[in-house]
Amino acid sequence: MLNVISRPLVRLVDRWLPDPYIFVVLLTMVVMIAAIGIEGQGPLAVIAMWGAGFWELLSFSMQMLLVLVTGYMMASTPLVRRILERLADLANSPGAAILLVSYVSLAASWINWGFGLVVGALFAKAIARKVRVDYRLLVASAYSGFIVWHGGLAGSVPLAIATVGHPFESMIGVIPTDRTIFAGYNLFIVVGLFIAVPLVNRMMLPKKDEQVLVDPALLAEPELPEITPSTPAERMENSRVLSLLIGVSGLAFLFQYFLNAGTLTLNIVNFLFLFIAILLHGTPRRLLASLNEGVKGGAGIVIQFPFYAGIMAIMLNSGLAETISLAMISFASAETFPFWTFISAGIVNFFVPSGGGQWAIQAPVILPAAEALGVDAARASMAVAWGDSWTNMVQPFWALPILGIAGLRAKDIMGFCTLHLVLSGIIISIGLTFI
Repeated sequence: MLNVISRPLVRLVDRWLPDPYIFVVLLTMVVMIAAIGIEGQGPLAVIAMWGAGFWELLSFSMQMLLVLVTGYMMASTPLVRRILERLADLANSPGAAILLVSYVSLAASWINWGFGLVVGALFAKAIARKVRVDYRLLVASAYSGFIVWHGGLAGSVPLAIATVGHPFESMIGVIPTDRTIFAGYNLFIVVGLFIAVPLVNRMMLPKKDEQVLVDPALLAEPELPEITPSTPAERMENSRVLSLLIGVSGLAFLFQYFLNAGTLTLNIVNFLFLFIAILLHGTPRRLLASLNEGVKGGAGIVIQFPFYAGIMAIMLNSGLAETISLAMISFASAETFPFWTFISAGIVNFFVPSGGGQWAIQAPVILPAAEALGVDAARASMAVAWGDSWTNMVQPFWALPILGIAGLRAKDIMGFCTLHLVLSGIIISIGLTFI
């Protein structure tokens, strides 16, 4: 049934969804026009906002590039390759392949979103080398698991409001994770998605004669060089001692960091991936050869993230994000407030696809409104978090790392993900409103 429903969605997206670069350029034009028409900003003022904010995500862009590159380097080590290949052996049919990728991606994304993006893509490639299955759906299944990230252990909103000294502490205090991540309504949503997402992916599997198989060239894993060093420079480049010394130093830092109650952050995940890769590759030469391969998929991140930074600057400085949020919650009651907050956050996420950035924009609007209506601040905050996760299913911003690793285009997977937008929206709405 669902494979019949997904077929026209896939064709529609394939026909109309442009490359993510074109998408972000068109989105920029839409936001500029809205800031002028709705907020009454002058064209030159809007251009100034856009230009001033264009480079504000450089640090974040580098972090995202490193998610891709360090994840690739770690996964291309002989040990991790063997683990992924062994797991892939469990998939003995196309249906089993789709289910297995979905579950692994969901679990990895719940632990940490960066980890989930990389592991899901690499595991999909490992399975595609063993099972003849629609490669577009396989990669879409890997990406669909990403939807749980903001309700998981690395969700930026629940972790932010659980931190002493967060920007909105004077309004809502410090909210522990047992009221957000481990609250009953949030666990209901997570469990519901763990059940629904794999089943939906399995039911979307096209008939055998309609499946699009992978180009074998996309699955080829480059052989890392093995040479006999003959010069002092080559001996250093192939030194296991150097890799061991610096690798152990990195892990010693992490041990001390977590011993002192440090939490998982994007920088720590990248640090972990990098130093595990250094140790498991064994020599600097093998590590650098892996780096050269991994960086090839990062072009989209490099060129597109500055455009999203410009969009965020317009949304924030023109008042457009606040207008959208206020419009969506203006007619809400105490009972429906979490639902309309979720919807408004999903809309804002199209223009500000950064969980932390979106929270900074929406929290000053959502939190006072929740207080005025007597709505639990923790639930209102998680409504923003889930709205941010929800529309990622049709926003190609976060798909870029997976697409870079898998060698596909956004339109190859977004048709399948559109169905997840609908079904997950129902599950999340029920959890936020009725549980």
